[in-house]
Amino acid sequence: MKTTSSVPGGAGSAPSAGNGPDELPGVPPAGHPEGNPNGGLDELTPEQLAAQWEEEKPPAAGALANAASSLAVIAVGLGALVLSLAMGLGSLAAPQPGLWPFIISCVMVALGAFQLIAGRRNRDAEKFTRMSTAPLTGLVTLALMVALMPVIGFELPALVLCIIWMRFLGGETWRSTLLVSAVVVAGFYGIFVLALNTSIPHLF
Repeated sequence: MKTTSSVPGGAGSAPSAGNGPDELPGVPPAGHPEGNPNGGLDELTPEQLAAQWEEEKPPAAGALANAASSLAVIAVGLGALVLSLAMGLGSLAAPQPGLWPFIISCVMVALGAFQLIAGRRNRDAEKFTRMSTAPLTGLVTLALMVALMPVIGFELPALVLCIIWMRFLGGETWRSTLLVSAVVVAGFYGIFVLALNTSIPHLF
C-alpha cells in the first residue's frame, strides 16, 4: 500500500498557506511593491502613494519663515506701488502707464498682509532650502535682461536668460537647453520684429 511522506515540504505535503508553488518564505511575491525592482510605484494604492509623498516632502516652514516670506511680498508690493504712482495713474477711461501696476501692487500688499496674519497656522508652506533661491535667481536675471535690452537689444539677454532658466534652474540637458533657447529667441524675433514691427529694442 502506497503511503504519502510525512516530512514537511515533502512531495505529499500540502503547500503552506500564503505561499504558492514558486514562492519562498520571506521573499515578497511577484506583484508586491517590495518585489518590484523599479520601486513598485505602479503597484501602490492611492493611500500608499499619499503616505510615501508625505514622508518624502520637505519639512514644513515655521512661523518665522512664513512671516519673512509675507514681509518680502509686502515690501515688493509697496515698492511697485510707489513706482506706479510716479508713472501716473490717470483714470479708468484714460489710464496712464502706472494704473495697472498700481492695482497689481495693491493686490500684492493685500495678499502679503493676509498671509502674514493667517500664515501662522499654515502647515503647507515648505521650509527654506537651497532650492528656495531659484525664484530669486529668476527674478534677478529677468531684471538684468530688462536693464540690458535698451543697450544691446533683446536677443542676447533673452538667449542668456533662457539658458540660465532651463539649464541651471530647470536642470535640462545642454542639448535641449541650447535648442529651445535658440528657437524661443528666433520666435520672438520673428513675431515682434519681422511680423509686428514693434519698437522693441533689437540688435539685428
